[in-house]
Amino acid sequence: MTIREMQEVLDAKFLYGEELEDLDVEFVFSADMMSDVLAYGSKCSVLITGLCNPQVVRTAEMLDIVCIIFVRGKMPDENMLALAMGKGIAVLATDHYMFTACGMLYEHGLRGGA
Repeated sequence: MTIREMQEVLDAKFLYGEELEDLDVEFVFSADMMSDVLAYGSKCSVLITGLCNPQVVRTAEMLDIVCIIFVRGKMPDENMLALAMGKGIAVLATDHYMFTACGMLYEHGLRGGA
């Protein structure tokens, strides 16, 4: 599934990274605790989270995550977006809850990264 297809499934908004929309992703990981992402998300290419602070982008960078999707209507500030831009990480936001977003993507063929 491409990032654009994920955006469409989740009715999400691109905040940064539309140029990465054709990038294929295979695995997704969801968590609000970045320690869990570091411990269990090593195979993921997309991170779904409701945590909205710079550590999310830094964690994504460490694991070569190509896309962060913020759920529950969370919106990163300009500093977070600038950090993601500098790292080449696409950023999307959706109003769906994490459980719902994960279910929608799973229903469309994506699997967990752990």
